[in-house]
Amino acid sequence: MSIGLILGFFDGVHKAHRAVIESANKYSSESILITFKESPSVYFTGKAEYILSRKDSIEKMKHAGVKQIIELEFSKIAKITAEEYLDYLITTYHPASISTGYNHTFGVNKTGSPDILELNSKKYGYKYICTPPIKDNNEIISSSLIKNYLRSGNIERANFLLESNFCIEGKVIHGAEIGRKIGFPTANLNYPENIVKLPFGVYCTKLKIDGKEKRAIMNWGLKPTLNNVQKPIVEVNILDYSGDLYGENLKIEIIKHIRGEEKFPSLDELKKQIKKDIEVCLTL
Repeated sequence: MSIGLILGFFDGVHKAHRAVIESANKYSSESILITFKESPSVYFTGKAEYILSRKDSIEKMKHAGVKQIIELEFSKIAKITAEEYLDYLITTYHPASISTGYNHTFGVNKTGSPDILELNSKKYGYKYICTPPIKDNNEIISSSLIKNYLRSGNIERANFLLESNFCIEGKVIHGAEIGRKIGFPTANLNYPENIVKLPFGVYCTKLKIDGKEKRAIMNWGLKPTLNNVQKPIVEVNILDYSGDLYGENLKIEIIKHIRGEEKFPSLDELKKQIKKDIEVCLTL
């Protein structure tokens, strides 16, 4: 059995990440991805914003063909040298190959690099595979690029680069039930704290309930027409569905940003706009 090590955090497991994984799978019979439980930025800045939950990213890694995923505590290796870290990988896993992206760094002060991995390949007897920048439409695909598209509301572009739909997930909570009173009952949930924030507005989405896929209109924001919301909230009007979802966990796939959040002069005007939003969603 030949082991191929894959190094990186891989938030979102986008097209470029998948290219690194594929390079290891082509060369080795058993791929092991060495990653971290949290983004290294948590160690340096105390916070991080992710494209996907770690659970979803790991699921995508496995779907891409990774046989084993090792999650290290970044704080425990943050201060070791690049040479020490490489020696640890070699003595622990005895890899036939090591695969990274072109900009991968490791070791204290980021002194480890693709050049270091290439220079040491003969010494340790592994093949180093460096995946060059993967471009689409003259843009280098990266997690930062995808986050920028999400923050600007360009969901379709982000989803294309992710090769899957951006998702948010949470438990249905009680709301003011205004939607129910105006004929558009909604399931309310809090936006996941550590997931990259979309701009306030209305989105076409889909989700599964009892194994069946449903289209839904999602509003994310402060509901300015009502003037009674202190904290942004996610509201989902699930089309062709009625039922009690309180306490249920919903995973919402975001398809398209329909419009920004607006303040309407009356609830009747809001109802008219919601009907238009539903029509748009059903055509996508």
